[in-house]
Amino acid sequence: MWMDAIDLRDFYATGLGQVARSVLRRRIRTIWPDVRGMGVLGFGYATPFLNPFRGEAARVMALMPASQGVLHWPPQGGGLTALVEEAELPFPDLSVDRVLLVHALECAEQVRPMMREIWRVLASGGRLLVVVPNRSGIWARFERTPFGHGRPYSPGQLSRLLRETLFTPVQSQAALFVPPVRSSMVLSSANALEKIGERGLSTFAGVIMAEATKQIYAAQAETKVKTRRAYLPLAHRTPPASTHGFR
Repeated sequence: MWMDAIDLRDFYATGLGQVARSVLRRRIRTIWPDVRGMGVLGFGYATPFLNPFRGEAARVMALMPASQGVLHWPPQGGGLTALVEEAELPFPDLSVDRVLLVHALECAEQVRPMMREIWRVLASGGRLLVVVPNRSGIWARFERTPFGHGRPYSPGQLSRLLRETLFTPVQSQAALFVPPVRSSMVLSSANALEKIGERGLSTFAGVIMAEATKQIYAAQAETKVKTRRAYLPLAHRTPPASTHGFR
């Protein structure tokens, strides 16, 4: 079940949320250090992690599923968000170079159709990065954070799902070793706890991060022509207007 976008926004405005954003943003940037000239798409609630790419990528866009709701982003300027159906993305085939899934896979009501759509829009040499709650981690046990909602995954479960939906896992990492508490003393130690956790304590991590490429050869027989809706990027106090694809 999808969390409400307002609840997600409010979490990332808290001290704990700001620490989680900082930790995950740094790890995402480590995995994708260079996106110059690329099209970067965030799906779910990925806006807290997309800002570092905006000055570098050719295009950055955030899609939020209808059951979650949509919020204007970025705070200043024209909107780069759009409200979509989770299994119907308004972009052409092979049009996106990087897709970031955050607060998405664990909440999706149509997991395989959603992953099929991501496969469709991802370019042949593109990369998918999935961030999900770790089934054995402490964050998955506390509903007061977004990582305590939906279905958590183990590294093995996530890897199998990616392969079953025609992706090839490239690497998997564990992150968010700071416990989900509001203690300022604990939160101030987040960077040190991350370094300790990276040395072999993946069982206790809050999230699993898996990067994957698409399997080109496996799904050609399933390709079909389908008429798709177009969706308007959310504009700030601007009346609706027609829009087209990502490229």
